[in-house]
Amino acid sequence: MNEHPGFWGVLKRPFVLDLRALALLRMATAAVVLLDLAIRSTDLEAFYSNMGVLPVPALMEHAWTPYQFSLHAATGLWQGEAVLFLLAAGLAGALLLGYHTRLATVASWVLLVSLQNRNTLIGQGGDDLLRMLLFWGMFLPWGRVWAWDARGKPAPERLDYFSAATVAYVVQLALVYWCTALLKSGGEWTNDGTALYYAFSLDQLLLPGGRLLYPYPELLRVLTFGAYFMELLLPFALFIPVGVRWWRLLVIVVLFGFHLTISLTLYVGLFFLINWASIVGLLPPVALNWLARRFGAAPQVPRWPVRLPVWRLPWHLRLERTRPATATGQRRSRVLREAFVGLSLAYVCVWNLDDVAVIRPASGLLPAPLRWFGYLFRVDQHWGMFAPVVFKDDGWYILEGTTKKGKLLDLNRNGALVRYAKPAAVVDLFKNDRWRKYSENYLFVDNAWMRPYYCNYLLRVWHENPAHAPLRHLSVVYMKEVSLPNYRVAKPTREVLCDCELTNPKAGSE
Repeated sequence: MNEHPGFWGVLKRPFVLDLRALALLRMATAAVVLLDLAIRSTDLEAFYSNMGVLPVPALMEHAWTPYQFSLHAATGLWQGEAVLFLLAAGLAGALLLGYHTRLATVASWVLLVSLQNRNTLIGQGGDDLLRMLLFWGMFLPWGRVWAWDARGKPAPERLDYFSAATVAYVVQLALVYWCTALLKSGGEWTNDGTALYYAFSLDQLLLPGGRLLYPYPELLRVLTFGAYFMELLLPFALFIPVGVRWWRLLVIVVLFGFHLTISLTLYVGLFFLINWASIVGLLPPVALNWLARRFGAAPQVPRWPVRLPVWRLPWHLRLERTRPATATGQRRSRVLREAFVGLSLAYVCVWNLDDVAVIRPASGLLPAPLRWFGYLFRVDQHWGMFAPVVFKDDGWYILEGTTKKGKLLDLNRNGALVRYAKPAAVVDLFKNDRWRKYSENYLFVDNAWMRPYYCNYLLRVWHENPAHAPLRHLSVVYMKEVSLPNYRVAKPTREVLCDCELTNPKAGSE
């Protein structure tokens, strides 16, 4: 990275990125999008069709704003969703290769926003970050090197790059961790250090790594304060204009280890992978040069004897300028782009300030009439993992089906006889993290409207299998077990969240 002389050059240093790092950021982002699509595709009917848990009319009535858009809400059929998923996967593959990079980035962002808007009941904080990586990526030159688009073109004269988009990328990463810490205002984070004790008390999240740490309260206390102050203080290292390469390496190593620990102790789905992908763009030249020596000059774009299409149209559109393109026109275009990115970044900062309520007038920092931009472009974001306190209402689900002969079967255990004892591993009851998140939202009183859809969906899917004993009634039961301090165990209580009845009187009998 070339050092920039003068005061302005010093101020720019924390925001100058290597084009090779941006290329790796592009590849990592595209890879996570592909993995996310693969996981989501296993639930096309359940989560994205009108036959599932959230029909489009219910979505529009309860979980929608006038400024959102969703191509995925245009059809209630899982087959239509499958087409959109395949299109999104193709575009993410093009982004991974750096093929028509700008177009692939914009289209991938549109389809990701559309997909996330289709079912907001299964979203998590990592989805916000993935969406923002694509948003800022639209303005980054992450297809300049190590991309199909760069084949046959002369290498750029400089690998260091600075723009409003690089500032936005760095600031966005800092906001993720600053806001995560500032939202953790509960005493268990700031005073008594019991937050991780309560987090590891949640059987819905606990993984074997967390189970190993759980019996050691003093260690959990140290780790709690370590996580809190790391999130609060580490982002400042991104803005130190001296020794930038070493500060960035410190940030990358610490965050990699932090999210690795989370992935081994808590069931958070793709959250840790998205965060790993997000920090790749920070790699300094010293690390990239080492990688180039270790693994070769550059990641090689595939050289199989296949010519990718150039998307020629059956007709030609010819546009002519009344005046030739000038340097002034190019500068004007760049200024407009930089201004839009700068205003978007300012909006994102205000949104986050309003979210953490650092300064909140009676009307809020961001009045309702200005929120349309956040909802339309989905730059709205919330980084409240385990904030302001850790959720205490732990437990597990029993999908209690009653047969015509009065037997009680648990649909959550493939129709085994109901038993109310806690499973050995509650996380094994969830097909994937999307279902875990859905079940978490299912508990909230504000989401009571969603409960009958899930209950009736389960009843319908159960009866589609002729080998299953017909049910006349289904209860979605939550065995609530409140987390208590000092390793005390609360007695589980049975709570019926929803009941639904068999609507087909001609269903067979046992």
